[in-house]
Amino acid sequence: MRKDEGTNQIKIGISILLAAASVALIAAARQAPGFAQWYGTHLYPVWVGSIGRVMGYFPFSVSEILLYLLAACFLTGFARRAIRWLTGGCGKRFQRSQPAGNVWNVVLLAAILCFLYVVNCGINYHKESFSEISGISVEEYTAEELKEVCQWLTDRVAAYSGKVKRGSEGEMLIDVSLETHAAEAMKELGEEYSELVGYYPNPKELMNSWILSVQSLSGVYSPFTIEANYNGDMPDYYIPFTACHELSHLRGFMQEQEANFISFLACTESEEAAFAYSGNLSGWVQCMNVLYRADYDAWEEIRERLPEEAEADLKINREFWAKYDGRIAEVSNRINDTYLKANGQKDGVESYNRMVDLIVSYYKTR
Repeated sequence: MRKDEGTNQIKIGISILLAAASVALIAAARQAPGFAQWYGTHLYPVWVGSIGRVMGYFPFSVSEILLYLLAACFLTGFARRAIRWLTGGCGKRFQRSQPAGNVWNVVLLAAILCFLYVVNCGINYHKESFSEISGISVEEYTAEELKEVCQWLTDRVAAYSGKVKRGSEGEMLIDVSLETHAAEAMKELGEEYSELVGYYPNPKELMNSWILSVQSLSGVYSPFTIEANYNGDMPDYYIPFTACHELSHLRGFMQEQEANFISFLACTESEEAAFAYSGNLSGWVQCMNVLYRADYDAWEEIRERLPEEAEADLKINREFWAKYDGRIAEVSNRINDTYLKANGQKDGVESYNRMVDLIVSYYKTR
């Protein structure tokens, strides 16, 4: 047996083991009562506290760098093969062994990524929800009750809109350490909700946030490196809310509506005005979108009460995302919708609006 054949067999064996383990773990999460909850409570925090902690030492997004390196490797390999083919430099041994080796390299990489996704993300989609654990039950509510919540949020936005730093166009500017205060906000929320206790690395701004902008994404959690990444190009008012949203995934709460609600709590209970403003305005937008469909007259009445400072942030936010409203964003939205539905969120991207139900219930309990 040649050395390259032996190496390929090892790759095949490892790939099969990782694929089998991934399938078994997902099956257990879906079918075995309590397994996902046990895993998310006891085992997943170990990965966050070890892998996530190590990745936290890097000031840049490791997942972003790895993406660039992976792309570079594929392009370099393709270029080398093209050059050898054009120059007639492919010998018989290269033609016989190299293609098989390349195929199994790709298969092994796919198996590794699949396994990392399952253990750092996939299983957690099937654990108990934050609302179930924390006792915040979602109940039916009327348009009048939603209107009351929207008014409450409008008052809170007004209270903080004048306390944040603003730029030349009236937009909010972050004047504190975003990364440090986001992690701190989540830690402080953990003092109230024990299920949120744990290690939080600093969220990271992508070096090339354009990658997220063209996909209409404000942030992304990387299960491969256990990192919370955010889009640093978008308007500042939405960044604290996004950072806390991504960090909530590191506590095993993968459902988007839950992550939004946790972020809302973390921001609105923060002592930093920028975070409180970001959380309240983000919650206001979501609740007002639902009120618009439920009672337009009530929506119009409250809409007129929003402070001018907040209007400036919403205007700049609309203008920013309008620049990327194209085919790529549409395809990305469909992929995200399919992904969410495949992981048990039957409403797909519409599940982001389910945070409104949680905010209303939270308000009523207070």
